[in-house]
Amino acid sequence: MYVGGCLCGAVRFEIKGKIGNIVYCHCSLCRKAQGSAYASNGIVASTDFSFTSGEAVLTGYESNQGQTKYFCRHCGSPIVSKNIAHPDQVRIRLGTIESAISEKPQAHIFVDSKAEWDQICDSLPQYSEYEPNR
Repeated sequence: MYVGGCLCGAVRFEIKGKIGNIVYCHCSLCRKAQGSAYASNGIVASTDFSFTSGEAVLTGYESNQGQTKYFCRHCGSPIVSKNIAHPDQVRIRLGTIESAISEKPQAHIFVDSKAEWDQICDSLPQYSEYEPNR
């Protein structure tokens, strides 16, 4: 099991299953949402994810049609995103998880739009798009 939360501690959650499809996303939307060179995301089954406190302080932003990013309205920490096309899963921002994560990143995605000042310095596969379960 994994536990985590936002910067101010108002939002807390737990994950009772595995984290799949861990990727570093370099798309411009993720860069802006994270304020960094890329976002570190993983997919969790909706049935394995639950808020233990603070769900009421989440606010959402529909960044793409059908996809909403949720973050703490107090401290701004991005927590999860949900896509109506995939109601059985949530995308978790790995930086909010406080437990040691046993699953490992699988790839860098949307590398064609990465920040020009960023250098990818590992040997993970790099893709122009996102195709889960390659």
